[in-house]
Amino acid sequence: MTTDTEGAKAFYKAVVGWDVQDMPMPGMTYTILSIGGTQVAGLMARPEMAKNTPPAWFGYVAVDDVDASAEQAKKLGGQVHVPPTDIPNVGRFSMIADPQGAVISLFKAPQQPEEYPMSAPARVGWHELMSADASKGFDFYSKMFGWVKSDAMDMGPMGTYQMFKRDGAEFATGGMMNKPKEVPASFWSYYFTVPSIDAAIGRLTKAGGKVINGPMEVPGSMWIVQGMDPQGAMFSLLGPKS
Repeated sequence: MTTDTEGAKAFYKAVVGWDVQDMPMPGMTYTILSIGGTQVAGLMARPEMAKNTPPAWFGYVAVDDVDASAEQAKKLGGQVHVPPTDIPNVGRFSMIADPQGAVISLFKAPQQPEEYPMSAPARVGWHELMSADASKGFDFYSKMFGWVKSDAMDMGPMGTYQMFKRDGAEFATGGMMNKPKEVPASFWSYYFTVPSIDAAIGRLTKAGGKVINGPMEVPGSMWIVQGMDPQGAMFSLLGPKS
């Protein structure tokens, strides 16, 4: 969700390598971001009702029943910001917030989303929650989606970084940790996989973005960098050194 769709399309096409395709809808245009013909993400102008929300990325979790999951979120102490709503020819969704305020969406598509390896280029390779209370946050998502704990890392003064995965999955798909005190709110962030972290940093800065943190090595001989696009949306990149 951005304040400059044309600028954002040009930025992510240059930095991540996505193809862009505009899909006109009633009262708006929704842009599909894809790689090799496979849809990965979407981009849209910030609506008037969200004028106080800064540009940001929002993640979607596939569920069997959006309405039931939205009700479950409320029972577990979360909030429903957008009630279950149909998107014509796309699916049904609802935007919720966990008890600590981090926003995420529920989604039910006509077909089950495809599986892909985390190392696949230009895909979401990692999902990360910075929470006011990561332990309670994990409890919420575990009850909502059946996620289970994977490995954990001691981050010293920053606390424990708890990785999670889908029940029965071999590898972790994300991590949760307590946010630093200077960060004002809980939030999810998303890591886009690139073939070379150094080359991607060069594209990021050339396209007008900013490096907020990194590059930093993480387990698996991979490197990450946290950045901000020209409109102010935060995102991260994940890839090998070269």
